[in-house]
Amino acid sequence: MRLAIVGLGSMGRNHYRIAKKIPEFKIAALCDSMTTEEYPEPLFQDVDEMLLKTKLDAAIICVPTFMHYEVALKFIEKGIPLLIEKPIASTSEQGRALLEKAQGSGVRIAVGHVERFNPVVNALINELEGKDLYSIHITRVGPFPPRIADVGVLTDLSVHDIDLIRYISKREIIGSRIFKSRKLVDHHEDNAILSFSLEREVVAGIITNWLTPFKKRKVEVATAEAYYEADLMTQALVEYSAYKMNNSFIHRDCYVPKAEPLLSEVTAFMNYVRTGEPGQLATAADGIRTLEIIERSQKGS
Repeated sequence: MRLAIVGLGSMGRNHYRIAKKIPEFKIAALCDSMTTEEYPEPLFQDVDEMLLKTKLDAAIICVPTFMHYEVALKFIEKGIPLLIEKPIASTSEQGRALLEKAQGSGVRIAVGHVERFNPVVNALINELEGKDLYSIHITRVGPFPPRIADVGVLTDLSVHDIDLIRYISKREIIGSRIFKSRKLVDHHEDNAILSFSLEREVVAGIITNWLTPFKKRKVEVATAEAYYEADLMTQALVEYSAYKMNNSFIHRDCYVPKAEPLLSEVTAFMNYVRTGEPGQLATAADGIRTLEIIERSQKGS
């Protein structure tokens, strides 16, 4: 399968490293207007030139968010299946336009919400099967990333967790509020708290910021039967249950098979291109829904 990777920043280089591990992929072309690195594959500075000179079966788009719509549209018009790094576009309106074009052309699009492939997330989902869900709380914080200039924490970080809340709970978000502030930069929010109500009286929340000097990525889920704490970075999952009046409880380390989430996601994308079955992949509709939730919450609706 002849693959192109567009954008060779931090995430693009990760995709390049992963794609090299998958025998079914042949990296047919790379595209980045700024990179100074050398690659053994053909490297283009212009997407149009690459599309003109290269025959492709699939592409991964890792350019900055504000370029997603324009670049993705070029591939859709050529009938090339896409994995677009999250978020799908700068706005839900752009996302819907991409989806409409893709559906009209029969082009398959997936969105890179890679946390769906974190093995601790899927171990957590298995543990929650059949249990009465009460709440989901996600913390995603860390230091300010100099590589990010075009979006704030809501678009860069919280999109992961809005998608995770829907993916883990298997429920739709029906109400939301967002509180945000700018502490380190004056052009985008770098600190936010998000609150949600889900179907069947489940509540959820996200704390996200670029103010914390260390990275923390945790999902905490309360059920009628037990309380779960999942560490997205260490891929560790703990269950706390059988609470007693003397503050005692049972602690259980749940089994989590270790895996590299991005490798699982790119492999799933390859299978999606071949079979049309998205599996665990976030669809274009999922990506659009995440942006809609952010936009409506910011308007106070």
